[in-house]
Amino acid sequence: MPAPNNRDMILPSNPLIAASELASNQPFRLLYVPDANERPEGMSVVPIRDWTEHAASTASGFDDPAFWQAQIAALGVGPDALSVVLDDGRMTEAARVWFILQYFGLPAAVLNGGIGALEQVPDQVPPCEAEVHLRPGTGKVGLRERHGLKADLPRVQVFDARTEAEFRGEDLKGNPRGGHLPGSAHLSHADLLDGTRLRPVSEVAPLLDAAGLDGSRQVVCMCNGGGRAALAALAALAAGRENVAVYYRSFADWAADESCPITQPG
Repeated sequence: MPAPNNRDMILPSNPLIAASELASNQPFRLLYVPDANERPEGMSVVPIRDWTEHAASTASGFDDPAFWQAQIAALGVGPDALSVVLDDGRMTEAARVWFILQYFGLPAAVLNGGIGALEQVPDQVPPCEAEVHLRPGTGKVGLRERHGLKADLPRVQVFDARTEAEFRGEDLKGNPRGGHLPGSAHLSHADLLDGTRLRPVSEVAPLLDAAGLDGSRQVVCMCNGGGRAALAALAALAAGRENVAVYYRSFADWAADESCPITQPG
C-alpha cells in the first residue's frame, strides 16, 4: 500500500471534539492514554510512560525521530484518519499526546471529557498499514526549547499553567529552584477545566485576556513537565490564539539551568 501523502491529510477544524461530534468526523481512530494499566476495548493504548521518560531525556523532548517513528507506527495511526485522543478525564495526558501527534504533522484532536464522555465505543477505521512519514514541526502548535526561549524573552507571552504555589516558588516539585520565568503570565490549568471538560471558548477566551495572553505575540505554554502546557496550548488554540507553542520540557528543564533567570515573589 502506498504511503499516505499530504493530500490525504485530514486536518481537524478544532483541536477539541465532543463525543456527539464523532459520527460527523469520519474517518477517525480512538487513542486511549492510561493512568495505570487500563486497556479499554476498541481503542489503541498509548504507552505514555515510555513517551514521557524518553522525551525527558532529550533537549527539546523530540530529538530522536527514530524513536517517535517506531512508537507512532506501532499505534497504527496516520494522516488518513483523525486520531482522537482521550484519557480518564484529567485532560492533560490526552492533550500531551495530541500535542506530540500534531507536532509530527498528524491530524489529531482531544475528546472533551475523556472516556467518561463515551456511552459506547464507536466504529472506527482499521489501523493504518501504510508507512507513515513524520514531519516534525508542521503542526499548528510549535515546539520551543530552553535556549531559544531564553533568547526570546520578553518578546513572547509565556503562559504558565502550573499551580499558584508552583508559580510563586512555594512548591518546588523537586526542582532545585522555584519561581517563574520573567514576565510570564499565570493561569492554572485547573481554571481551564469544568470537571473533566475544557470550558467553552466563551469562558476560556476571557480568562486568557484577563491573564494578559492576548496573542499579540507568540504564546508559549509551559508547566513543569509538558502535560499541563499541552492542555494550555489546546485551550489557547481553541480560543483563537493563532501563534501558539509549547515549551515541552518546561520549568523542570529551566530550573536545572542556573543561567536561566527566574523571578521569585517578594
